[in-house]
Order: sequence, then structure tokens, then C-alpha cells
Amino acid sequence: MMLSADRMERLRAQLGTARRHIDTARSRVGRVATAAGAAAATTGLFTPDLLGESLLATAAATGTGLLFLPTHRAARYTEVKEHHQFHNGSSTITRREPSHQARTTALLYTAPGASLTGLLLAEQLVPGIHWGEVLAVSLWSAGIWWLRPARTARHMLVPPPPTKQTSDLAVTDQPHSHPVARWWAENAATEEGAAPGTVLQDIEQTGEQAMRAVIHSITPGEPVPDISLKRLSALMDVPVELINIGPAPGRGASVQLLTVGKADEQEPDAATVWAERIAPLAMPEATLTAINFGSMTRKEVDA
Repeated sequence: MMLSADRMERLRAQLGTARRHIDTARSRVGRVATAAGAAAATTGLFTPDLLGESLLATAAATGTGLLFLPTHRAARYTEVKEHHQFHNGSSTITRREPSHQARTTALLYTAPGASLTGLLLAEQLVPGIHWGEVLAVSLWSAGIWWLRPARTARHMLVPPPPTKQTSDLAVTDQPHSHPVARWWAENAATEEGAAPGTVLQDIEQTGEQAMRAVIHSITPGEPVPDISLKRLSALMDVPVELINIGPAPGRGASVQLLTVGKADEQEPDAATVWAERIAPLAMPEATLTAINFGSMTRKEVDA
């Protein structure tokens, strides 16, 4: 069964949301593991009773993480370019060398667990509480919490999921600051609305009961979906013949121009008035080339 472009985009958005949720869950589990390790190291300063449990938990957490670390995605080779200069010119040779990405990420991933194991064992070798042990526990806790080597290792193999996609045209400090834009987002741009996946911008009132605005697709590179004028008419309670959606001059299909109502007639400019009303009667075939606005004054002449 073929899926429409709109449904495919929604499916991609749902998968992206799921990836972000999984990544957030992994991040929180890592934070909990770091806090547990810091608590175990602090406890080891005072009593050795929980040493065995702490070492076992550290080994289990590290081993489980390594088991699910996708090292198969690591690059096996890296390209190295060598530039050679000769008396009659130069040449560039590209050769492939084995990549150590898988080994590097594995070492990086095991760094927190291995260093915590060493810290726990060192605490038992020093009698009492030494200031060096306190400093080591503090450095381990702060360093792992800030550097997050396990998370860095995973992101070396699997890039973090992208943030929620929004069109750069639709991103503003206050994307729905205009009341009409807020109404559009809450009523027309919903998944079941008349214009899903869109945002309304550049809203301009062109008459007492008329407006003009620009519809943007929130997905970069995707066109504005087909919008039913009948559904929009029912939603806005405006006659269908007063609603028009068409291409925006000079823009692609991701942007559409929306007009509602009949715009007020504007007063013609001076050149139009001259060409249509004055010249045909007073000065046929005369063309107005320039207009200067100002005030005329009469100089007083001394007698």
C-alpha cells in the first residue's frame, strides 16, 4: 500500500519523536548510574561492607552497556590523503587505513566503570579517610557528570536524533504572536484540520473585512499540502468565493498566498491620475516623467 507524502512525513516525525524519547531515556539512565557510582564511592570512604555489591553492579552496568553498544556501525577504514611534490609537478594519493573507531568508543564507554572500580579498590588500600580519596571521589563524580564519556561514545557511532523539524521560514521568536496566526495554529493547522503541517505568517489587513497572509509548510523542502477551500470556508465561516489560495510571487511550492475577502480600493497615485484623467483631456500624448512635492513661496522684492 502506497502512503501519501503527508502520511510519510507524519511517520518520519513519529519515528523522530520516538528516537528522541529513547535518547532522553538513555541520558537519564546514565545520570542515575553516575549518581549511583558517586554514592558507592562516597560510601566506600566510610565502610568496606558494600564493596562487593558496588563492584558487581559496576561490572554489570558496564558490561550491559557494551553489549548494546552498536560497534558494528563503526567505520572500518579512514581515507588518508598524501600530497607528493615532484620537480615536474605534484600529485595526491588517497589510501585507506584501518579505523580504530570501534576500539576507541569501547574504551571511552568503559572509562567510567573502569575508573570507578579502581577508585573503589584504592579506597580499601588506604586506612581511614584521606583527603586524597575525597578529592578523587569529587573529581570522578564531577568529571563523569560533565564529560559523559559513555554518551559521547554512543554518539560517535549513532548520531543523536535531530531536534523537532521546523521550517526556518516559520521559526520566529514568537511564531504565533498574531491572533490570526494563533487561531490558524489551533484550528486549521492541526493534524485533522484543513491545513495540517502549516503556519501562517506575514498577516496583513487589506480591508475592513479582508486580509492577506502567507502559508508556510513547517517541513523544510515539502510543499504546502492541498487545502480544501470548502473546509476552510466552514471553519472560518466565510463564503468560499471570498477565499483564495495561490502561489506566492517568486517563491516555491512550500509557500502559498492566502487572501480572504475583498480588499479596499486604493487611491491611485499621481502618475495614474495624470495618465487616465488629466492627460487625455488637457495634454494628449503628454507623459509625466517626474513629480516634485513641496511648497511654492513668493520672494518679496525690495522697492
